[in-house]
Amino acid sequence: MPEVILPGASGRIEGRYSPGKRPNAPIALILHPHPKAGGHMNNPVAVTLYQLFVKRGFATLRYNSRGVGKSQGEFDSGIGELADAATALDWLQAQNPGATQTWVAGYQFGAYIGMQLLMRRPETDGFISVSPPSNMYDFSFLAPCPASGLFLHGTADTVVPPVEVERVVNKLRTQKGIVIDYELEDGATHFWQDHIDAVERRVGLYLDKRLEEKPA
Repeated sequence: MPEVILPGASGRIEGRYSPGKRPNAPIALILHPHPKAGGHMNNPVAVTLYQLFVKRGFATLRYNSRGVGKSQGEFDSGIGELADAATALDWLQAQNPGATQTWVAGYQFGAYIGMQLLMRRPETDGFISVSPPSNMYDFSFLAPCPASGLFLHGTADTVVPPVEVERVVNKLRTQKGIVIDYELEDGATHFWQDHIDAVERRVGLYLDKRLEEKPA
């Protein structure tokens, strides 16, 4: 898990990168929670997502967005953070030009940025969105959503009530050609304390199902 430094629009971007197990390995980009709420690439949910993809042979990158850790710059209300995500994905693709699949996974604010990135990168094959803040940000840009994926949320989330996520999911499920999985973990809060194992289990099962349907 070597540390990597990427050149970004606001200076260096600090990341952790695990190369794939073969030259044409699939790739996965992991996005962390809100920087202004203490979010960083070593958040337990972000690390769990990272490890799930690494375990399955993906070339996997997680990174600190601008102003976090060793990454330069300042918080930019999502605009600069989306640019950082695009830079990170560009770097990941350049390292793995023969990648068979491209995945984006994010938690909380990272899920919001990840879904925006998804709209700009039609080559994306799948996504994982954990606790997407659909009551704080407008997710109507997902029209149409270009890839199938998983939304994972907790029933005890008082920051983003499940009904708010269900509105987004129900809208996306009207589209043809994509499949949106929506899973609720009983008792899990927005921060997944004591429920990290549920993230590992549910996301792991989803990835295994997708990779069985379409091997990477």
